[in-house]
Amino acid sequence: MAKDLVILAYSGGLDTSCILKWLIQQNYDVVCYLADVGQNENFEKAKVKAKSIGAKDVIVEDLREEFISNYMFPAIQMGLVYESRYLLGTSLARPCISVGIVKAAKTLGAKYISHGATGKGNDQVRFELSVYSLWPEGKVIAPWRIPEFFQRFQGRSDLIEYAKNENIPVSATPKEPWSTDENIMHISYESGVLEDPASIPPKGIYKMTRDLQDAEDYPTTVDINFVKGFPNSIRIPSGQEKPLVISGVLPCVQTLNKLGGQHGIGRIDIVENRFLGLKSRGLYETPAGTILNVAHIDLEAYCLDREVLRIKKSLQNKMADFVYNGFWFSPEANYTRTCLELSQENVTGTVRVQLFKGNVSVLSRESSTSMYNKELVSMDVAGGFSPEDSTGFININALRLKEYSRFMTQTKI
Repeated sequence: MAKDLVILAYSGGLDTSCILKWLIQQNYDVVCYLADVGQNENFEKAKVKAKSIGAKDVIVEDLREEFISNYMFPAIQMGLVYESRYLLGTSLARPCISVGIVKAAKTLGAKYISHGATGKGNDQVRFELSVYSLWPEGKVIAPWRIPEFFQRFQGRSDLIEYAKNENIPVSATPKEPWSTDENIMHISYESGVLEDPASIPPKGIYKMTRDLQDAEDYPTTVDINFVKGFPNSIRIPSGQEKPLVISGVLPCVQTLNKLGGQHGIGRIDIVENRFLGLKSRGLYETPAGTILNVAHIDLEAYCLDREVLRIKKSLQNKMADFVYNGFWFSPEANYTRTCLELSQENVTGTVRVQLFKGNVSVLSRESSTSMYNKELVSMDVAGGFSPEDSTGFININALRLKEYSRFMTQTKI
């Protein structure tokens, strides 16, 4: 009798390696899907490991440029920051990976897709909502929500013991049991000792960025060019020599990650609100994303009408929630994304930033589509502005304040 085929979203880490073995023991044929979204991974080694565990096949797909072009850079363009701090590195990767794994499932005629997201986390929601949006007839096996699995494996220590018994090589150990998620945009850290918000992160946990005391002792200047709010290229001035110009989405992000990492830029340690209602503590480092976000915010203020900017900020907060909660492919996200992209029609120009000791400082900005009127705002020339008009403007706005003051005075008598 033929076995049902499962496509497993595989990372090569502790959870998915153990899940691979468990699915095989449940009498499934398993093809592992390993998406290269920029994580520092030996994909050939992961492929060999998956096959040694028993995978029928392993698909490794390079999605780095797709992830940047279709998810990371649009998020910068839209200004997406969850709860004012998190740049959504993991959240944005999930729909990207879902597109790839659903395509593989359809091509191979698989009946199921499986993943290693935990029953308390956000990723299970993001992953499955994306899969069902792209493949309504598909089915998902989520081991961490199956009693037979989660009752046997109470946590990472049980998985480590299982891996040992099944001869599955894993990098996690009882001494360093925290979990990481890595891509070209960021690395996140959670679990283990990090679950106590009062604990200080262990020394050396960060991989992309230097500690500030080890950061470069000299600043780096970078010019970032945007076209309609979308990062287009970067330029690194070099004194009297010809500046280094870098285009192409992947080289731009790789360069900014390197420069930002050298200056310790992009680290945050936060407690956030998960979609399920739980609070969780996570560490994130997002060097390139942080640099691009700071530059984009500055260019927006320079180019956008004041009221459009304010409406856009409310929409971008909604869109950040949609992305964090797994609704990238939802009708409400499609609508909001269209509105946000429309707001960026005039956000074209270059922002010069300085990178130094964890900070991104804006030095200047240029744009041929800016609404900035130097003559109108100048303190040296009238520029068509009549000072007498301000008297009426102030008087009209003062009416409400005067009435409020009069009312408060009367009610106190």
